[in-house]
Amino acid sequence: MAILGFLRNLLRRKGPPFVYADWVAGAEAELAIKQDALTDGYGLGTWPVWNAELGQGSLTFSDDDGIQVFAEVQIAGTLGPRNWVWAWGNPHLPQPFTTDSAAAKAFGDRHNVAELRERIVAGPDLEALAWRLTAAAVKLAEGLGAYRAPAGQASVYLIIKSVARSRSAA
Repeated sequence: MAILGFLRNLLRRKGPPFVYADWVAGAEAELAIKQDALTDGYGLGTWPVWNAELGQGSLTFSDDDGIQVFAEVQIAGTLGPRNWVWAWGNPHLPQPFTTDSAAAKAFGDRHNVAELRERIVAGPDLEALAWRLTAAAVKLAEGLGAYRAPAGQASVYLIIKSVARSRSAA
């Protein structure tokens, strides 16, 4: 009987086993392409002024002529001097704008990936860790890209959901 159970389980398997390292490397490559597209299409990373209104889920980029680019965002997480904190596990962030980060937790729970399911994550290269986790969140949320918003000694990593030039910039 044990052999029959083993064979049934073997036949139920679909495709190769899930390998997180491969999946997240793909997510990072996808994010790099998305970031290039946002830079080329909207000048992200080139505007002299940015402003994030986390409670409204918005991110704007401006110059001397005013707001030039507007983006709707979700919060992936925050990076401090010692660790990453997922937005879904941070009670100080506006909860309506942390829901996309919760997809990473659900995915981590389903695939037994500690860095996606644990509220606080640390590692030797924190910035690389933050971008890797943000890439995973962007992929799962089907985001257009990401933005790192410095906030004192910390940074808030944002998932860009939509982006548009302002009417005055068009």
